[in-house]
Amino acid sequence: MSDQLLPPSGGPAAPYDALLLLSFGGPEGPDDVVPFLENVTRGRGIPRERLREVGQHYFGFGGVSPINGQNRELLAVLRKDFAEHGLDLPVYWGNRNWAPYLTDVLREMAADGRRRIAVLATSAYASYSGCRQYRENLADALGVLAGEGVGELPRVDKLRHYFNHPGFVGPMTDGVLASLASLPQEVRAGAHLVFTTHSIPAAAA
Repeated sequence: MSDQLLPPSGGPAAPYDALLLLSFGGPEGPDDVVPFLENVTRGRGIPRERLREVGQHYFGFGGVSPINGQNRELLAVLRKDFAEHGLDLPVYWGNRNWAPYLTDVLREMAADGRRRIAVLATSAYASYSGCRQYRENLADALGVLAGEGVGELPRVDKLRHYFNHPGFVGPMTDGVLASLASLPQEVRAGAHLVFTTHSIPAAAA
């Protein structure tokens, strides 16, 4: 497993025969919330009562995280874009903490004969949870498949994190400028700009 960009030589997608969209996952209904949080916090000894408290953030939105819906939209856009540009590269989707689970999807990809997989993680930033942990998840999933006796394990290459890629920075910049321009003139100069992702422990901030 390596961490690299798609190479430009040897054809549009060479040497890859599939793309895996890898994400965090999220609950899709009230009954999913606590089991999802148990997946996220597995091995940390957090009491179920505390998970129910944290789950209230999801219950306020009907127990549904937007991330799975956003990934389905991204999946559809990627497939459409590839087809329009003649790129014969099937796109799969797997999650770290909720269905479709990464290990299940890699098992499916191996059964489909995929042998060299480019992996696009939806976390843009360089951090343990946003980068290295996904690499560990991939290694763990491949270890499970090896233990199941899957004959030829696919090679997976995680693509670079993209917080500093022009294709990510450009739309962010455009969005900020458009938002500032929409403010009344009298408050525009003193407006505060706040970026946030999700909560992180104070010890890791």
